[in-house]
Amino acid sequence: MEELINKNHQGDCTEIMTKIKEKSINLILTDPPYNASKGGVNLPDNKTGGAYYKVNEDWDKFDKYSDYMDFTRKWIKEADRILSDKGTIMVCCSLHNIGEVMMALKELNYKPLNIITWRKPNAMPSITKRMLTHSTEFIVWFAKGKPWTFNYDKMKKYNYGKQLRDVWDFPSCQGPERVKGENGRAAHPTQKPLKLFKRLIEMASKEGDLILDPFIGSGTTAIASQELSRKWIGIDSNPEYITIANERLNKIKNQKKLKL
Repeated sequence: MEELINKNHQGDCTEIMTKIKEKSINLILTDPPYNASKGGVNLPDNKTGGAYYKVNEDWDKFDKYSDYMDFTRKWIKEADRILSDKGTIMVCCSLHNIGEVMMALKELNYKPLNIITWRKPNAMPSITKRMLTHSTEFIVWFAKGKPWTFNYDKMKKYNYGKQLRDVWDFPSCQGPERVKGENGRAAHPTQKPLKLFKRLIEMASKEGDLILDPFIGSGTTAIASQELSRKWIGIDSNPEYITIANERLNKIKNQKKLKL
């Protein structure tokens, strides 16, 4: 298993996770497909509403709602096998999949700890003008058992020495942080802010812990883990995203070498 650590791996996460030792992961932090593509944001079986969400990727498309539910249960079940009894799981969600993710975790008797609301001051305007602007996403945080890691005192620094609440403000990735492709467009449609993921990891893990992201995407979990002295394993089915994630990691390594 050592050959998997601090590396990104291309393939089906449910297959690659079988190579990971049982109960060896301390924290799972991931941003899975939301089932929000197919020309819009509605469930494939739903006939109401209109298309206004820009994510339209093959990896985020499912023919039927039941297919998405099966997919969610499958990867969470395998994640459960490798998560420590004292470990926790954090899953990024939108209103399109938060119910499905929470249901799959509750079916395995996980304990809900928080739903963290990520508020985006620079949220994209409503394209259809038929509903309120979607300016939030969510991170559901569930515990497998007790005692789980929660760095309570460290989190106070983000709220002027007081208890940190569950609504956090972070702008969507923009400017230099946003990874661009050769065409100048965003290389990954749902890239998450590094500061957001660093706070999540700092909150729910310790130095030296092993963190898994089964949908590593642009590599933010790997970078955040590395900067906080955590070990990590990244997986993604898309070879282009693995390349992007590795390029980001190499760029940071080279920058550190130049500083030395």
